[in-house]
Amino acid sequence: MNTWFTRVHGGDVRLRMTREEASVVHALVAQLLDLLGGPSPGMRDDGLPNLSFSENTTVSDDPVLARLFPDAYQDDQAASAEFRRYTEGTLRDDKRAAAELVLKTLGEGGDILLDAEQAQMWLRSLNDLRLALGTRLEISEESLERNRSLDWNDPRSAPFAAYDWLTYLQEDLVRALW
Repeated sequence: MNTWFTRVHGGDVRLRMTREEASVVHALVAQLLDLLGGPSPGMRDDGLPNLSFSENTTVSDDPVLARLFPDAYQDDQAASAEFRRYTEGTLRDDKRAAAELVLKTLGEGGDILLDAEQAQMWLRSLNDLRLALGTRLEISEESLERNRSLDWNDPRSAPFAAYDWLTYLQEDLVRALW
C-alpha cells in the first residue's frame, strides 16, 4: 500500500502526492465546493465566530447535502429545524474552509508540509468527500464488492476507484496523526 502522509518532527505531517493524484483531489474538492455553495451571508473575516442564522430549516432534497447536514433530531422536526437554523451556516462555512485549505495547500502535488491544524482540516475534507461520493454512488457493502469486480474499461469503475482511493488516503492520514 502506498504512503501519502507521514508524521514528521514537531507534529507536522508531510504529504507526498503526484501531479496526477493532486489533479484528482483538486477536481473532487472543486465539485464539493460547488455543492456546498457560497459562504454564509455576513461571513466574518476578523477571526470571530459567524453568528448568522441559516434560513434553511429542512433537510435538503439532495441526498449528498442531506448526508453532509443530517437532521439532529430525527423524531422531532421542530427541534431539528431549530438546531439546523443555528448550526448549518457555520457547519457549511467550516466545510468550505476545510475544502479551500485542501486546494490552497495541494497546489500541483509534490512534497507538501501540513501543520497539525491543516492536517485535521484535510482529514475533515477527505471525510466529506467520501461521504459525498459514497452517497452519490449509493455505496453499500454489497454494491462496493460488486463494483470492485467491474472491468477497468467499464466507465462505472472510475468513480468507485476514486472512492476506494479516498478511503486509503483518509486511512493513511489517520495513521499519520495517530
